Amino acid sequence: MKRFVALYLALDASTSTLAKVAALKRYLAEAPARDAAWAVYLLAGGTPRRAVPTGELRALACEAAGLPEWLFEAGYAATGDLGEAIAYVLPDPEDRLDERLSEWMEGRILPLRALDMAGRREGVLAAWRGLSADERFMFVKLVGGGFRVGVSKLLVQRALAEWSGAEAAGIAQRMMGYTQIDTLPTAERFQALLAEDTSGARGGQPYPFFLAHALQAEPASLGERSDWLAEWKYDGIRAQVVKRDGQVWIWSRGEELVTERFPEVVLEASTWPDGTVVDGELLAWRHGEAEPAPFALLQKRIGRTKLSKAILAEAPVRLLAYDLLESEGIDRRQEPMHARRARLEQLGIATSPLVEASDWPGLATARAGSRERRVEGLMLKHRESAYGIGRTVGAWWKWKVAPLSVDAVLIYAQAGHGRRANLYTDYSFAVWNRAPRDAAEAEAALDATGGELTLVPFAKAYSGLTDEEIKRVDREIRKTTVEKFGPVRRVRPTMVFELGFEGIQASSRHKSGIAVRFPRMLRIRDDKPLWEADTLESLRALMEAVS
Repeated sequence: MKRFVALYLALDASTSTLAKVAALKRYLAEAPARDAAWAVYLLAGGTPRRAVPTGELRALACEAAGLPEWLFEAGYAATGDLGEAIAYVLPDPEDRLDERLSEWMEGRILPLRALDMAGRREGVLAAWRGLSADERFMFVKLVGGGFRVGVSKLLVQRALAEWSGAEAAGIAQRMMGYTQIDTLPTAERFQALLAEDTSGARGGQPYPFFLAHALQAEPASLGERSDWLAEWKYDGIRAQVVKRDGQVWIWSRGEELVTERFPEVVLEASTWPDGTVVDGELLAWRHGEAEPAPFALLQKRIGRTKLSKAILAEAPVRLLAYDLLESEGIDRRQEPMHARRARLEQLGIATSPLVEASDWPGLATARAGSRERRVEGLMLKHRESAYGIGRTVGAWWKWKVAPLSVDAVLIYAQAGHGRRANLYTDYSFAVWNRAPRDAAEAEAALDATGGELTLVPFAKAYSGLTDEEIKRVDREIRKTTVEKFGPVRRVRPTMVFELGFEGIQASSRHKSGIAVRFPRMLRIRDDKPLWEADTLESLRALMEAVS
């Protein structure tokens, strides 16, 4: 554990890619294979199931430190991080537990899930008595399901390649499925990542996903229109469907095996020839309709492991194929895009239709009707492009329509995590329940309780601002705070933001009756006074316009 904590601290303290790769290589050179297996699993995005509820951890921290709950919560609010708060308040360790990462994960942390509350209490307190402050911080992260650090899977693969001498592309291929939640890392699995194997994927193993960059420039900057294939960009769940050895596997882009959640897709894919792997989009698509259903319908299927006949009938799912990665058991990824698409169409699999337009202006005209088609815009793929790994600049582009947007008022704030734990970075926004008559009525409403004119919360957002903008907002939050709820502050509204989002839908779970998808801050509206912010009526009109 001590060695992995030192690696975590080194990774968290640096923004340099070279420094992070060097730290990983040093760890790999020293760690036993079982420990390295766990380290790669965790750093590449593996998330073991939460072993102890966070409420229990907070109560146990108060018990161990002899603190009243209100005092611990004040410390938690100051740090903004549960692991950090607990590490600060616990007394000095009584013993010294010097066990390896794999021994902690397999012998102490994972078994906690099977214990009752008394057993979990004994296990947690025993661990805290034998760990340093930094190790306690890590322990809380691992048992509470909150482990994360600023390292991408690509960076982990790069470090593995440089350390072992194996080809990075091969490691990326063999790592597919490595972080699957129900398959724990072992020394043998770790060694298999490094073993050069030219035989290709086997069983249900998928390929690394190829990703597109957002197109910021005019599409004419890409060259001749005839060099590019244009497809609609659908709003569903990106997935690979693998048919080998008479079986079907479905993998999400997050490398989660979701086969059992989409039985109708399994039934369709079972008719494909063995040795077929397709990249595509899982979409809710009602029978007989020309366009896919809104993403909200697909959400009813996400996360469900038990599917009733009613939900299968209400939200039927189909696969729309984008690309053919393997056919007849042969890896086709290095063939040109147009050739892979031709093979896909020959198989008779439902394929994302090409958007026909002879020039860029014609394609722009087609793109303008994206929302009516319930798509996000266009995908542009070079005719000669191979299917790569991760993002390769210049091969695939997503040309999305501008996000939906409203002007909303900041009303709550919460501190961030890690290096931003001392800044308020997570915000809640509201709109007026009706348009204020003027600035005076809006100001009066802020001081009233239960009046006719109110601000109604509808969205949370934490991305979109620069570091300098976050510092500016943080200062305003501290200056205008009127009430505290643990780590959350309620502020007197003074700032208007333009919020962008990809979708909007009715929701009975939200006070506003509306939910938005992927909200983010587009800009601070210094030019817009508080009373001119948008209203619930604005949101409903927007929802009706895109439904």
